[in-house]
Amino acid sequence: MEPTKCCYIVGAGVFCAAGLHPAPGDLVIAADGGYRYLQQMGLNTDLVIGDFDSMSSLPRHPHVVVLPKEKDDTDMAAAIQLGLKQGCSEFRLYGGTGGRESHTLANFQCLVWLARRGLRGVLVGTGWEATAVTDGVLAFSVDHRGYISVFCQGDRAEGVTLHGLKYPLNEATLTCDIPLGVSNEFTGVESSVAVRHGTLLVLYDSRL
Repeated sequence: MEPTKCCYIVGAGVFCAAGLHPAPGDLVIAADGGYRYLQQMGLNTDLVIGDFDSMSSLPRHPHVVVLPKEKDDTDMAAAIQLGLKQGCSEFRLYGGTGGRESHTLANFQCLVWLARRGLRGVLVGTGWEATAVTDGVLAFSVDHRGYISVFCQGDRAEGVTLHGLKYPLNEATLTCDIPLGVSNEFTGVESSVAVRHGTLLVLYDSRL
């Protein structure tokens, strides 16, 4: 089996570089002003995409995709589409929080979009990460510490099982209007979040 090709996308929002370590063969995309962060880190950037409303001029890069300012997709969502075309199945999103709250929410929706297509996306914040799972399981090692919250995306998420956390659930049904899964905690043992039918958005402390 071929190794998973990971796509690292860096936007112009609040930036935390945790886990930003591309391996040979991975793809690195700058979404608009995120190009500056990659330059500061000295990381090679394969593609730059955006409407460049957060930059004073177009970046000097051999592979720039210019988007119209009036469009349906965000720069981050458009970058994800580029990553898919390049054969990536795992996505790590940086600089996707802060600024306008609507853009942070849009990036949560990107995680859900990926999960519903059998792909994995992680949004990296400062001291926390978010991901989504559809009809599947997320596993966490014994090293995880802090809080973890689980939110239903869509009308219902059925067969939700939380194992190894402070507040367990077994085959529960979560809905989009009651935050039953907020502020759970890791307990220093292997843990997991599972959903039999539906999609969950999962936010957790990234400190180990």
